Amino acid sequence: MSTGSPVGSHRVVSPTGVLPQAADKLDSNPEIAENEVRIRVERLNLDAASYRQLHTAHSGDGAAIRADVLDVIERRGKMHNRATGSGGMLIGTVDAVGDRSPLGLKAGQKVATLVSLTLTPLHIDDGLRHWDGLSEQVPTSGHAILFARSIAAILPDDLPEQVALAVFDVCGAPALVRRVVARRAAHARSTVAVLGAAGKSGSLSLAAARDARAATVLGVVRDDAEAALLRAGGLADRIAVADATDPLGLAETVSDALGGRGADVTVVCVDVPGCEHGAILSTSTGGTVVFFSMATSFPAAALGAEGLAADVEMLIGNGYVPGHADYALHLVAADPALRELFESRVEGER
Repeated sequence: MSTGSPVGSHRVVSPTGVLPQAADKLDSNPEIAENEVRIRVERLNLDAASYRQLHTAHSGDGAAIRADVLDVIERRGKMHNRATGSGGMLIGTVDAVGDRSPLGLKAGQKVATLVSLTLTPLHIDDGLRHWDGLSEQVPTSGHAILFARSIAAILPDDLPEQVALAVFDVCGAPALVRRVVARRAAHARSTVAVLGAAGKSGSLSLAAARDARAATVLGVVRDDAEAALLRAGGLADRIAVADATDPLGLAETVSDALGGRGADVTVVCVDVPGCEHGAILSTSTGGTVVFFSMATSFPAAALGAEGLAADVEMLIGNGYVPGHADYALHLVAADPALRELFESRVEGER
């Protein structure tokens, strides 16, 4: 066996000179290099922004959604949504490990990949026939390839696989929120507003903000049903209902909830486009906006902040912080209400 590039550039079919995430097509050949790992795929988890876009584009037609996803995978050798530029992640069983792989994995281990499907060589061999197209989680069969610089986590024994998959899918969010809030705590305790607080990344971000000793944690949700969900679990200090795509309305709602000022840290976990300007307006001068949604337009965020003369720091949640998977699992294990929320989300997708 040969030794492949640690970042997977040897798997790029086209165009030449780019890394796997930017590639139009990857080589998903099951033969692995000495530093690669092959996973027998059992379930994909499409990211929320990608699945929402697919569901909207096909008017909720599950068969059409399934056909679209299958076409992307077969054409590109990976799951890379044309419209959102995002993918998701997967769980499966380690099938083969190259002699020079640094990932520490062993054949037979059940793992979740912690790198995006947009850069993971993927082949599906069952035509997605066990998926109805009506949920983010996709039961399937096939194989995927991990590189030397990839990341994977062994599935825990104390969580159902589908729940663990949902947690791992968004585990970068709480780790970065904790880092940002803790960093600011060196000067003063922060108020934190989480947009899309009843979702998976949003609820974990609430828990992380509390864990980092935020002064006040505000959960912003889209309707009264989600507000009731947060209230029942005691997941936020304060709860507000607002349309995150309405900049002026959102900013007013956040200000009212926080005593007449913006949040010190605003975390965007809403999986629809158009939330950039509202998040900026909802953040106090010198504050921080963390964008976790793959529906975010980063040009709109940058140019919007400039046009609003908003002195705010803006961070892209890149999905990786050292120890992020273990931290997310810790938060879920420590809070029964948070675990219940994840279980209900997964149940609702079945």
